[in-house]
Amino acid sequence: MKTTVETLEDNRVKLSVEVDEGEFNNAIDAAFRRIAKEVRVPGFRPGKAPRRILEAQFGHQVGREEALREAMPEYYSKAVIEHDVDVVAAPEIEVTGGQESGSLLFEATVEVRPSVDATGYDSITVEIPSPLVTDDDVNDQIDNLRRNVAELSVVDREAGDDDHVTIDIEGQHKGEPVPGLTASDYDYVVGSGAVVAEIDENLRGLAAGAEVTFSADHPDPDEDEQLSFTVLVKEVKEAVLPELDDAFADANSAFSTVEELTTDTRNRLGVMRINQARMALQQKTAEALAALVTGEISEAMIDNEINARLQDLVSRLQQQGIDVSAYLQAMGQTAESLAAEFRAPSEEAVRVDLALRSVAVLQGLVPDDAALDEALSEMAEQSGQDVDGLKARLVEVGQLSALRADLAKQAAMEWLTENVTLVDEAGAPIDRADLEYPEISPAPAKSDAAATNQDEATDAPATEDQATEEEE
Repeated sequence: MKTTVETLEDNRVKLSVEVDEGEFNNAIDAAFRRIAKEVRVPGFRPGKAPRRILEAQFGHQVGREEALREAMPEYYSKAVIEHDVDVVAAPEIEVTGGQESGSLLFEATVEVRPSVDATGYDSITVEIPSPLVTDDDVNDQIDNLRRNVAELSVVDREAGDDDHVTIDIEGQHKGEPVPGLTASDYDYVVGSGAVVAEIDENLRGLAAGAEVTFSADHPDPDEDEQLSFTVLVKEVKEAVLPELDDAFADANSAFSTVEELTTDTRNRLGVMRINQARMALQQKTAEALAALVTGEISEAMIDNEINARLQDLVSRLQQQGIDVSAYLQAMGQTAESLAAEFRAPSEEAVRVDLALRSVAVLQGLVPDDAALDEALSEMAEQSGQDVDGLKARLVEVGQLSALRADLAKQAAMEWLTENVTLVDEAGAPIDRADLEYPEISPAPAKSDAAATNQDEATDAPATEDQATEEEE
């Protein structure tokens, strides 16, 4: 098989392929063998009729057309792999010779991945959350622990944030009570944002005996008419926090002293903040990089990314034993609406892909053969495969260049995250050293007996912030 490639306009190439008559004849033989299995020829068992009999009965053109249909994709794929064409769309194929006899000749015009110039990549500034933990942060976390065991004391004053108010609440929609929004003697924490957002602004400043009526948006965006609420404040209580001393730490934590509790809280908050900052660094760098790629993006590339995301979702659902149709119905989605939701992030992903490839080239980060072989060795070791066999398979399916590109993009992102300018929410510079995990010496824990006593003494549920920290 002979092949050539020609670069065209608009990120397209034309592959010209010539399959000599002898090679194509093998494909015709295979085609007639398939035909023989599908037709009945008197005097022959299914699949055993020779080619000459089939040609005599159906004509030689039947086998040639079947060979074209079956073998053309393989010939095209070989040409793509031979010339390392980075295809992003289905080809337009035109047979230019061999329809009737002789060698097969065809041309395949196909869209390829464009190269972009990510100008400005070396002067990106990204804003991320500060990884530093302040004394106020630590105090807030410890105060949350204190609130878990706080005593509530009735007060004769107006309610403010963090106060507990006992209320009668009635929520109505179109004049009818709404289940779940009507209750008596309901304990509500002012400022918690529960029920509806408008409740806090209406409860602040009310004392026991006060009643307030207000409206709130319906949580269903399709509902135009608002909800109406009537709330009677029956009692206002404030939380009296226990004294923060070693006795409190010993009774309500895994530590014997306030100092140990404070150190552990600061360490856990520090790790959480660094995790958040690092995740934001990756995300914000990718967003800034995507913004550098201006102009129209190939619809084929966007569609490929959307399809990849859909296939990934389907695969994950199937692994969990979830029916895809049932999932879509439960989410109020269709395959089409889900694809529409995936379009914006898919377009951004394509822009990031193109920009990372550009940065890799400009920074000389595309791995050479030695670096590629090293990566293959690591992959083979991790998967328990033979490195030469792994490389041969990747070459055979045309994925070696894709691996090289993935390594280059990974290196480019690492370079960017190490070189972009970092600022916090206030615009202050962030020291990269603050993104490194500190070496933490664990605080001494109490004995098993003491810890058991503490567990028995502390049965209040964890706050949302504490639960988040434990997950981190």
